[in-house]
Amino acid sequence: MGDPKAEDILLREGQPEDSTLDQTLRPKRFDDFIGQERVKENLLIYIKAARGRKEPLDHILFSGPPGLGKTTLACIIAHEMGAELKSTSGPAIEKAGDLAGLLTKLREGDVLFIDEIHRISATVEEYLYSAMEDYVIDIILDQGPSARSVRIPLPRFTLVGSTTREGLLTAPFRGRFGVVERLDFYPWQDLFQIALNSAKALNIPIEEPGAEEIAKRSRGTPRLVNRFLRRLRDMAQVLAKGVITKSVAESGLDRLGVDQRGLGAMDRRIIETILRMRGQPVGLKTIAVTVGEEEDTIEDVYEPYLIQAGYLDKTPRGRIATEAAIRDYGNDLGGRKAKSLF
Repeated sequence: MGDPKAEDILLREGQPEDSTLDQTLRPKRFDDFIGQERVKENLLIYIKAARGRKEPLDHILFSGPPGLGKTTLACIIAHEMGAELKSTSGPAIEKAGDLAGLLTKLREGDVLFIDEIHRISATVEEYLYSAMEDYVIDIILDQGPSARSVRIPLPRFTLVGSTTREGLLTAPFRGRFGVVERLDFYPWQDLFQIALNSAKALNIPIEEPGAEEIAKRSRGTPRLVNRFLRRLRDMAQVLAKGVITKSVAESGLDRLGVDQRGLGAMDRRIIETILRMRGQPVGLKTIAVTVGEEEDTIEDVYEPYLIQAGYLDKTPRGRIATEAAIRDYGNDLGGRKAKSLF
């Protein structure tokens, strides 16, 4: 079997192939964006109203687990508003001068997208308050008795923030977003259509049963669908006849450590750690030390789907495994052999 952490690596953000996937597969219009129907309907109303008034769209905050389309929606919003998109991330804005440099380069109606906006420092966040409300930014020059404040007017723009941890945003900051939308995991039927569309865009031969297998094992996450497609294309090309059939998808995903329920090696280790406590709650720190993973990664990447899938519950005392986890993984938590592709 391949590296047991192969699927865990695929789950992480910032992979080298991400930029290529983004350019090739990212929808440019709402009509091409599959899933998240309620969010799309709301955004279409807001955009139509803003265009009718010839005003910039109100500031928007997207929250939810990684890989569900927050960045893609920001790109679509800019396209639908006929505006230019400027992108950055919370950790990249280290001081007020960095923020001022970004904001002063914007033009009327532009969309500024800040990924991981919960990681913006408190100082930078306070500068954003006046920028979001009054479209001005006050910069302090010099220090001590010679210190002075310079007010810089800004064009009216739309800030689109993306976060996987909405609870880390301060109430005053969150309250300055006029639109707050949460993205949920996708049903496998939507992921099935995404798999077919992505395979067509990447010119990957695939059969519908193969696409269905990928969709059902992709943890409700479009990003995983696209990554699995790339890896299964390689396996089909080298070990099969070049077409992603159901058997190729099953065997390939087994090789990546992804079981039939969409859980990977790290997911199963987390469940196993909790099951060993025989019904007693387990703290996040204990789980992190046991499985050898960062607490933030467990909380942001793995736990949301485990909770959504009904395998994990969070209590004030810690995490506990559900009856579904005991039923599906209580007796078989070891590694599984990949089926042969031949």
